[in-house]
Amino acid sequence: MAHKFTDDNFEQEVLKSQVPVLVDFYADWCGPCKMMAPVIEELATDYEGSVKVGKLNVDEAPGISSKYRVMSIPTLLLIKDGEVVDTIVGAVPKAQLTDKLEKIK
Repeated sequence: MAHKFTDDNFEQEVLKSQVPVLVDFYADWCGPCKMMAPVIEELATDYEGSVKVGKLNVDEAPGISSKYRVMSIPTLLLIKDGEVVDTIVGAVPKAQLTDKLEKIK
C-alpha cells in the first residue's frame, strides 16, 4: 500500500528515508491523478522494501508543493538521499516509472 505523505511526516518519511522515494503529488479532484492511483498502488507493492512509494495531496500540503515547484498534477518526484533525482509530470505508463525506479534503487 502506498504511503501517505503529509506536512508532518514529509521530512522523516521522504527526506530522511534510507531508500529512494517516489512521491506522487496529486489532488482528489484531478482526473489524471485518479488514472495514476492504481499504478502508484502497484508500484508500492512491487517495490516494497527497496523504494518507498507514496502520495502527497497538494491541497493538504501546499507548502511542500510550492517548495518543489509543483505547477501541475500529477507530478511525481524521485527523491534519493533527500535530493530530487528525477521529475515526471503528467499521467505516464507504469513501464516508464518502472524504468526510472530500476535506475535509482
